[in-house]
Amino acid sequence: MHVARRLHHFGHGLALMAAALLLGCSSPAPTTRGEVHGAPASQGELAQSELNRAATLAMHENLRSLMRLADKLYRRNPSQWRAGGAASREQALRRIQTAIDSHQAWAPLQGRRDIDAMAYAMSGEFAGDRVAAIVLATADMLITAHGGKTSFYLLDGIDPQHVYNAARNVETAAWILSQRRDARGQPLLLANEIAPDGTRNLSFEREFGKIIARLDLLAQLADERMRRAAINYVQSLLGAGLLQFLPVR
Repeated sequence: MHVARRLHHFGHGLALMAAALLLGCSSPAPTTRGEVHGAPASQGELAQSELNRAATLAMHENLRSLMRLADKLYRRNPSQWRAGGAASREQALRRIQTAIDSHQAWAPLQGRRDIDAMAYAMSGEFAGDRVAAIVLATADMLITAHGGKTSFYLLDGIDPQHVYNAARNVETAAWILSQRRDARGQPLLLANEIAPDGTRNLSFEREFGKIIARLDLLAQLADERMRRAAINYVQSLLGAGLLQFLPVR
């Protein structure tokens, strides 16, 4: 009886611990560093697959990341927005946003688009607002890699290799921005910073990293979708014989 009573109390204790764990798992996550906010629902979602929606959200976030990079670069390189003839940093940012939204060629890039524009914007030949040039050239490259679109629907296709290549292009751009020097030995643009006391400002690198991660994930999702479509087709052929109704009389 004594042993049975002890086992009963032990089992009761385990039940209480399990209940406590379940309650802990169901408690809301902490929000001390902000809350997640998904994109608002729209009627256009009815014409989007899950991949279409993911590609649209990733593209919009990547373009927002480029605008954040533009703002950060202008703050560290105020001479750049002045070189572009803007009256203020805010005006320069509005010009970049308008150019991205219209997806038109930007005059200082002299008709260059896509990777040609990126190479020119990061070369010693370019003279002018280099921040705008790099951001707009990179945005043009991203949009080109996605078939010239920023929103995607059921009839739109995404080439996973093009998206993957875009991620590598962003990696190259980040490396050039941190390493390349002009004729005087100065950085093309001031970006990441290590202060004398060892304090590091790597916010530029982190923003580039977010873009690269989104592109890589989308490339994998798009490739997986194509592969699964082929597998599903083969499975349907193999399973056709098993899906026949059998006579019952």
